[in-house]
Amino acid sequence: MSLRLLSILPSIVLASLACAEPGYKNFDEPPHNYHTAPLKDRFTKLKADLESGRIPLDHGSEKAFVISLLKALDVPASSQMLVFSTTSLQLRFITPRNPRAIFFNDGLYVGYIPGAKIEILSMDPELGAIFYMFDIPAGSRPIVVERSERCVNCHTKEDTGFVPGIVIKSVVPGPTGGSLKTFRKERTGHDIPFSDRFGGWYVTGDRGIATEWANVIGRYSGEEITKSPVQPGQLFDFAKYPVATSDILPQLVHEHQAGAANRILQASYRARTAFHLDKGSLSAARYAELDEQARSLVRYLLFADEVPLPAGGIAGDAAFKADFLAKRRAVQGASLREFDLRTRIFKYRCSYMIYSPEFEGLHARMKQHIYLRLREALSLENPVKDYAYLPAGEKQAIHAILKGTLTDLPAGW
Repeated sequence: MSLRLLSILPSIVLASLACAEPGYKNFDEPPHNYHTAPLKDRFTKLKADLESGRIPLDHGSEKAFVISLLKALDVPASSQMLVFSTTSLQLRFITPRNPRAIFFNDGLYVGYIPGAKIEILSMDPELGAIFYMFDIPAGSRPIVVERSERCVNCHTKEDTGFVPGIVIKSVVPGPTGGSLKTFRKERTGHDIPFSDRFGGWYVTGDRGIATEWANVIGRYSGEEITKSPVQPGQLFDFAKYPVATSDILPQLVHEHQAGAANRILQASYRARTAFHLDKGSLSAARYAELDEQARSLVRYLLFADEVPLPAGGIAGDAAFKADFLAKRRAVQGASLREFDLRTRIFKYRCSYMIYSPEFEGLHARMKQHIYLRLREALSLENPVKDYAYLPAGEKQAIHAILKGTLTDLPAGW
């Protein structure tokens, strides 16, 4: 069934079939084969060179090693975020006195806890998150990387939509980091209220946002939780970490990015499952579900439900801004990576994650359908009510950026 024919199915039929169960959650079975399929993620491609020493790293200290590793992986140190809740596989090492640092670029996430193993989450275009761990080697000993199987236990549950994705927790941690209360269960993305974010995280910089649960330790007083402030650097030494920040801006970008990654991967797993079960020719029921997934993803990519920044906006760390903008794809100077930071995160409200490994790895027909829904959303001739919040000029700019930077758009897009 062609996309053109699919696109004219009556909306009433689509609505009635949208709840069909695709069975995409069996990520370790055909057609996904998560644990046995060949890997194409960036870290896997570099793994042999790291283990052999062909990529030189600084073994002078833990901090020097991490800085050199980040440079080798092209992950900016300025993206550093510090979290002190015990929401990690290496929870015994994490406390408010020894927070876990997380660094990221578009497809790689690096975790560093002083005195513990390095954690890697690397995005495979088709399979999603691939997990690795390794010790920081003493002296000139080689790196020995192991693929972590246990990480999948938490990274394929409700929080990610049951696909191998990214989990961000927000909790009220006790004095040793253990969770007393959990917020925003099973949710990730830029639509989450700020009042439900940042629990267990250190946040620095000119925030402007009421981060009531950041920089807080909780204690039970009877049945109530009382909060005690703990300032970044008060219980630990920033000198142990690559940079002396845990800025609000990387955390906002990371939240958006994680939400996009998880939604793209859900669309990918659902599409692969549907085309596999229907042997390449979609039934009306399968189409209805994939169309609903495409509509939902386009809504997220265009920031339809983004929580607005408070009056006055935020400043954001200058180093992170520069590092983030350095990766921009521009058309006549305009890029999806340009920040606004007055009322919203980005100037042009279309996610840069449309260039991500996950999006590139989408089933070709699913991707083309998403492009068609995206074009509808940006239309000036036949405006879609749900996207009335985008001014005509912004729609035109987004369309021009995408048309000038993507090579696989449908003909006539």
